[in-house]
Formats: sequence, C-alpha cells, structure tokens
Amino acid sequence: MPFQFDTLLLKSFIAIAETGSFSQAAEIVARTQSAVSLQIKKLEEGLNCSLFDRSNRQVVLTEQGEIFLGYARRMLELQWEAYSRLNEPDVKGEISLGTPEDFATHYLPDILSTFAKHHPHVQLNVKCDLTLNLVGSFRKGEFDMILVKRDPERVKGGTKVWREPLIWAAADHYQMKTPVQLILSPQPCIYRARALAALDRARKPWNITYTSPSLAGAIAAVRAGLGITVLPSNMVPEGLSAVRGAIKLPHLADSEIALMKKDKLSKAGKVLADHIMSSLEQNG
Repeated sequence: MPFQFDTLLLKSFIAIAETGSFSQAAEIVARTQSAVSLQIKKLEEGLNCSLFDRSNRQVVLTEQGEIFLGYARRMLELQWEAYSRLNEPDVKGEISLGTPEDFATHYLPDILSTFAKHHPHVQLNVKCDLTLNLVGSFRKGEFDMILVKRDPERVKGGTKVWREPLIWAAADHYQMKTPVQLILSPQPCIYRARALAALDRARKPWNITYTSPSLAGAIAAVRAGLGITVLPSNMVPEGLSAVRGAIKLPHLADSEIALMKKDKLSKAGKVLADHIMSSLEQNG
C-alpha cells in the first residue's frame, strides 16, 4: 500500500477541509502551518492526486478531496468504534449534557450520533443555553457534564477540548458603518467581551444594535443587515462571511470550549466524556 494514515494526518486534512485554511487548521491540531502543509503534501503524493485547490484566497476541496473527506471521517469513526467495542460493551444509563447552542448545532450532532449508534442503551438529555446559565445549573447538580465557552486567561476548571479562533462576521453585502454596529448575546458572553474589549483597545466607537440570547436570532439579524457579530471562524453560516474592507477591525483573541463533569460520573457518563474529548482532542 503506497500510503499510510495516522490519526493526526486525518484530523489535519479534515480541519483544512472544514476551515478552508491551512493556518486555522494548524491552530486546531496544535501544529505549525509548515508541518500541516508537509503532511498534506505527503498525503497527496501517497494518493497520487490533489486534494485541495489552492488557486483562490480560500483553500477548497477538489473532486478527489471531497471523495476522500468521507473516507477520512469514516476512518476516524472506525478507530473509535473499535476501541469502544473492546473496552465499553453494553453501557447503559441516562446522561444530562449542557452545551452552548452554536457548538451543539455545528459539532455535536456527528459526535453524539456516533456515540448513540454504538451505545443504544444510553439515553442522552441535551440542553442548550448560555454558558453562565449552564454553569449555574451544573453547580446545582442539574447536569452530569457541560461544555462551556471560557476565557482561558481568566477562567479555569474543567478540561479544554476545543480552541475557537474568532472572527468578525457580517452579511455578504453588508456596508460597514461608524460607529461599528454590533449584534451580540447578552452579558456575560465571551464573544461579547472579546468584541467590546478589542474595539475599545483599538479606540473604535461601537453601538450594540441588537441583542439576542439565541444564535438563530443573532444570525437572522446579521443577515438582515442590522450589524456585524462575532463567530468562530469555522462556524460561519451561508450568507455571512468574514468582515473585510475599508474599515479594519481589530484582531479577536481566541476563546476555549471546556468540558466540566461531575466528580462521580456513571460508567455511561465517563464513556461519553471520553468520547467527546477524544473527538475534539487538542494537543496544545
């Protein structure tokens, strides 16, 4: 066989496919951009085809790359399935999980679907809410585990499972205004804090034109042209894009997703926590 696939190589390929960027993919897998580029070069040489079209500003999959993406995801799933079958047979129970809405809609469906497929006797109860509300409910014992957005510089506790590079996002044909018109979640919100702190440091005037606790509500307002918002770089929905143009906006610091879990988890809870962490594993 002229090629070999290790887990990191597959994750690097998938990260590039999802973000359209070698640099963002390098951040996700905690490797240098040059190391990721070398990995993809070796992968393309082994497969004897080009997986990415690099002719435009954003890297996109070739037809062969689209085909291989399905196989790459299946190979990672098979690795977890093999481990699960050998080490976690016949797990049963009920688990309550809390998570931010955007993370739940973008990443968790595939992760939880894979878990449910291999552990059909485990009942998952998932609730989406703002991080502050999730933490409060967790401390009251209402969740077995929660995924929370946090500022890695200030908030500790839990286990980091994901790093989120943040960008300014607007409707595709939005015309920037002064002061900067913002669409944000209510306080306290890490994206809101990141946006206001960055604009204040850059001495750019701002005005919050729309506040929504719902991701769907905020996206609808951005699409309607009411202002711009902050999103993870690989969670920008159709109709929105990263802000570029005459008005240069300041860089946004990354945020983190962390997993917090009860000290005494059931066997089913421990299996789900391990699955979430391995699916989103970060080495940085």
